[in-house]
Amino acid sequence: MVFSPGSPIRYTWLYCIALLLAPLLAHGTSRAYTVESLDGVKIAVQEAGNPQGQPIIFVHGLLGSHLSWDKQVNSPELQRFRLITFDMRGHGLSDKPVELDAYRDGRHWADDLAAVIRDSGAREPVLVGWSLGAAVITNYLAAFGDGQIAGAVYVGGVIELKPEQLVAQPTVYSGMASSDLRLHLEGEKEFVALCFSTAPDDATFQRTIAAAAMASSEMQRAVHGMSIDAAKGLGSMHKPLLLIYGEQDALVQPSASAARAKELYPRTAVELYARSGHSPFFEEPTRFNRDLSAFVDAASAH
Repeated sequence: MVFSPGSPIRYTWLYCIALLLAPLLAHGTSRAYTVESLDGVKIAVQEAGNPQGQPIIFVHGLLGSHLSWDKQVNSPELQRFRLITFDMRGHGLSDKPVELDAYRDGRHWADDLAAVIRDSGAREPVLVGWSLGAAVITNYLAAFGDGQIAGAVYVGGVIELKPEQLVAQPTVYSGMASSDLRLHLEGEKEFVALCFSTAPDDATFQRTIAAAAMASSEMQRAVHGMSIDAAKGLGSMHKPLLLIYGEQDALVQPSASAARAKELYPRTAVELYARSGHSPFFEEPTRFNRDLSAFVDAASAH
């Protein structure tokens, strides 16, 4: 796609990219690079914290970006760890394929995570997945097993894309998939609002909306059909697994999701955050960072 020099669309995209890059330049990111997935999709990766520390790889959720993890990347408590974030395919600064199968086939997302682990050189990382990011980790486990990781944390995690495990939001999702730009943007805005029980400050909310607007429209149409092999991924798990859900979650059903995960992997631990919605790592960051720190120490000691 080519934009004329004075095109309003061009300036809108430049504004969105500037909003994404500003925190990257202002905060603790020490390294940024790209890795290539098996199908050629390039994934944008960022690192912060202690390069020699125990690695933690954060996988954001639908319409998010690496900036979703700002309260972890900038947490004094977590600076002793090697903090690795990336933008999922179709999101942020990563490639955005136009083929719908690039998003429907869960193996592609698993390959992306495998490429980040491989090319970052992270040894036995702890994987942290938010919402759809948890499903990406599950698909990674189904494809590659848990031999290369120390453990995993699912935050507001999608176990399976089944009605009993999700909160019905048909208007929001149909808006996101709409070819009508106004409905599409409204759907994205409503989805982002549903991610929080306690609304973020305006600057954070606007930046999150900008990141959502950068997400591929093809991805948004296809991702609800994404394959998730939870039975294989969680059924063959041996490493520590912690699920963290907010009791006020408006997108995922905590009880049903946790029950399904424990059915597949009985050793799964579950924590509920009473004051959080779909984003406990953002809404209760002090508790979350403390719990994550303790989990990483225990998992990496095995």
